[in-house]
Amino acid sequence: MAETILFSGTATKGLAEKVAQAYGQALGIVDIQKFSDGEIQASYEETVRGKDVFIIQSTVPPADNLMELLIMIDAAKRASARKIIAVMPYYGYARQDRKDRPRVAIGAKLIANMLAAAGVDRVMTMDLHADQIQGFFSMPIDHLFASTVFLPYLRDLNTPNLTIVAPDTGGTKRANSYAKFLNAELAICYKQRVKANEVANMTVIGEVKDRNVFIIDDIIDTAGTLCKAADMILERGAKSVSAIITHPLLSGPAYDRINNSGLKQLITTDSLPLHAESDKINVLSVANLFADVIHRVQNHESISSHFV
Repeated sequence: MAETILFSGTATKGLAEKVAQAYGQALGIVDIQKFSDGEIQASYEETVRGKDVFIIQSTVPPADNLMELLIMIDAAKRASARKIIAVMPYYGYARQDRKDRPRVAIGAKLIANMLAAAGVDRVMTMDLHADQIQGFFSMPIDHLFASTVFLPYLRDLNTPNLTIVAPDTGGTKRANSYAKFLNAELAICYKQRVKANEVANMTVIGEVKDRNVFIIDDIIDTAGTLCKAADMILERGAKSVSAIITHPLLSGPAYDRINNSGLKQLITTDSLPLHAESDKINVLSVANLFADVIHRVQNHESISSHFV
């Protein structure tokens, strides 16, 4: 088996350090610099020839983080790495997975093409916005589920009168999996958007009165939809409303909205770094999950036990 070496980009270095620690080795040394105009240059400060290189970087905005990952992949390829694996806990542009109106791009497919062109051999990611994005890749992709971390946590809470809520019809499959595992009730929010990040109206299908509700979703961006759903569900008589969200983008007024909403708590992962603190936000690490999958991949072992 070839030697394994882990590197990190600058976007999610905190998570990368925890992954490396859980894996049992230090991060490799890479020098990432920017010219005065913002141009990125990456240089590996140790040999990667003949090694399996894992580059850990979530492609959270700005686009520099994606460009940095692509340049690190190209640098590893040109330095004769045996294999290059992009570990992308958060896969940016995943919301652009189809043409939902004329004359728009399919950004998720474009990113997959860019990764392939840069020279990546495998991709690891978690809770893609749409499962079909896996089909955009011609190389192996390990699509991990944050439920591996969330479900044991929820089970240990032992919340009575539990109802799992999907924030929209697209999230029904994910929410149903949680409800089945936890033997909980299921409800679905129905929303109509006027434009991105803005909901015109919303209702809930299912019984939430006198229930402790957990809203399950993959991404929280401006938190407008989530907070509106939480307040609406409380108006319908719910005892409490919490949220389980994998990727905490939390842009714009998100933190203020969460703090001022009826949400009891927001449980999320460290797939992305938080930019502020909140007493309502509880972060669960996915470092052990990724470290274990890297180990299993390198030892040609099954990772199906992580697909809860």
